[in-house]
Amino acid sequence: MSRVSYARRLSDLADADPGRLAVSCGEASLTRRQLEDEATALAHDLAARGVTTGGMVTIALPNSVEWFVAAVAAWKLGATPQPVAAHLPLPELAAIIELADSAVVIGATAEAAGGRPWLPEGYQPQPVPPHAPPLPDAVSPAWKAPTSGGSTGRPKLIVAGEPGLVDPEARSPLRFVPRTRLVMPGPLYHNGPLVWSCAALMQGGHVVVLPRFDAEATLAAIEAHEAHVVYLVPTMMKRIWRLPPQVRERYDLSSLRVVWHLAEPCPVWLKEAWIDWLGPERIVELYAGTEAQVATVITGTEWLKHKGSVGRPVSGEIMICDADGRPVPPGTEGEVWMRSGRERPTYRYIGAEARRREGGWESLGDMGRVDEDGYLYLGDRLSDMILTGGANVYPAEVEAALAEHPAVRSCCVIGLPDEDRGNRVHAIVEADAGAVSAAELIEFVAERLARYKVPRTVELVDQALRDDAGKVRRSELRRQRLAEAAEA
Repeated sequence: MSRVSYARRLSDLADADPGRLAVSCGEASLTRRQLEDEATALAHDLAARGVTTGGMVTIALPNSVEWFVAAVAAWKLGATPQPVAAHLPLPELAAIIELADSAVVIGATAEAAGGRPWLPEGYQPQPVPPHAPPLPDAVSPAWKAPTSGGSTGRPKLIVAGEPGLVDPEARSPLRFVPRTRLVMPGPLYHNGPLVWSCAALMQGGHVVVLPRFDAEATLAAIEAHEAHVVYLVPTMMKRIWRLPPQVRERYDLSSLRVVWHLAEPCPVWLKEAWIDWLGPERIVELYAGTEAQVATVITGTEWLKHKGSVGRPVSGEIMICDADGRPVPPGTEGEVWMRSGRERPTYRYIGAEARRREGGWESLGDMGRVDEDGYLYLGDRLSDMILTGGANVYPAEVEAALAEHPAVRSCCVIGLPDEDRGNRVHAIVEADAGAVSAAELIEFVAERLARYKVPRTVELVDQALRDDAGKVRRSELRRQRLAEAAEA
C-alpha cells in the first residue's frame, strides 16, 4: 500500500473504529473519534492564526492528551510539531521559539512566545461549524522538530528529514503491531518518547502516557492496561528495580512483549537484574541519536553473549576512527562515525552545524569500539571527557560505578579545575538521606575503578540530577559550580 499523510491515517483509524481508545493520561482519555474531532477543531483555529504547510508549531505542554491533540492539529495543516519543555528558563525557551520561528506557540507563557500568536495550556478551540469546508489533505515536510541542548547546553532544533507520511501496511521497526498498547512514562518533549508514542498511534495503538515518571505508577499502568510495550531509560529502570521487592512483584507484567530501553548508558548490573526478572527475550536496547543516521538494536539474548554492547546497526553504517580520522581495527576505541546510506538526509539542524567528513560520514561526538562480530560498545562523549593528571576519564564509567551503590538515586561526574592535576574528578550525587557519606562513596568506587578514575571530591545533593528522559546537563552543572567558586 502507498504511504498516506499522518492526518489521513488517523482519520481513517477514527472511521474504522471510532470508539477505540487512542491516548490516555492520568484520568483523561480520548477515543480515536474524539482525538480526530478535537484536533480538527484546533487545526481550524491554528489556520486562522497563520499556521500553514511547512511552518512550525511550538508545543510547550506537559504530558497530556492535549499534547497529542496539538501535534495532530499541526499535521493536519502540513505543519511541523516542535515540542519543548515548558519548564525551561525563560531565556532558553524564548531562544528555542525564536530559532523555530514558530507560527503559533501552544503552552508556556505569552512572554516566552515573544509576541507570536499564543494559546495557553488548557485552551479550548470553538467546535467546527457544520458548514465549514473540510481541511485539505496536507503533508508535513518534516514530521517533528525536537530540541537538543547537547553537552554544550546551547539549544538547537533537530528537524526530521522524513515527511509526515506513513505506510499503514509496513512492518514497525519498533515491534509494534496493530492495536499495540504502549505505556510511556517519559516526557513527550524528548525525541524517544515522541517517536515511540507517535509510532504507536500511527499503528492504531493505544498510547498510555504518564503525567510524569513514577516507578510504581509505571508498573500499575502496565498491569491496568495490559500493556504490550513499555519505554524506559536506565534511570527509570533503576528506580523501578529499587522498589521494595514486595511492591515490584505485586504487579502482573505478563502482558509485556517488549521492554525498550535507550537514551543513556545502562550499567551491566542493572541490565542483568532486568534480564533475570523479566527474561532476556523481552529486554531490547536501542542506540541512536535524534539525527537518526544510524540505529543499533540488541536483544537481551544477544546481550548475554556481548555484555555491554548496544548492538549492531539495523540501519546505516558505523566506522570507528582515531583522533586523526583513521579507521581503527576491531576492539580499539575511537570516535564513532555514522553514515545513513539514504538518499534523503535524515535531519537538518537549526542553530548548530553538524560534524561531517568526506564520504557522508557524521559524528555525534560519541566514543566507542566494535568487536569482531560488529557489535558496538559505547564509551562517552568526547566533550565530556575529563583530562586529569594526563589521563582521560570518561564520566559515564564513573557514574556507572557510583550507581551500583544501593543508596545512590542519580549522579553526575564532571571535571573541576585543580592546580595539581589540571582537573579533578568531581561527583555530584543524589542519595537517600543520611544513608551514605562522601567518604564511603569514594571508597566504594575505589573498589571498582582504577585510582585515577576515582572522584577526588563528592558533593551530596537532594535533587534529581537526571530528568525523566535520563538526560543530564553536565555543562550546566559545571558552570554553576565554577560560578559559585568564583563568588567565594
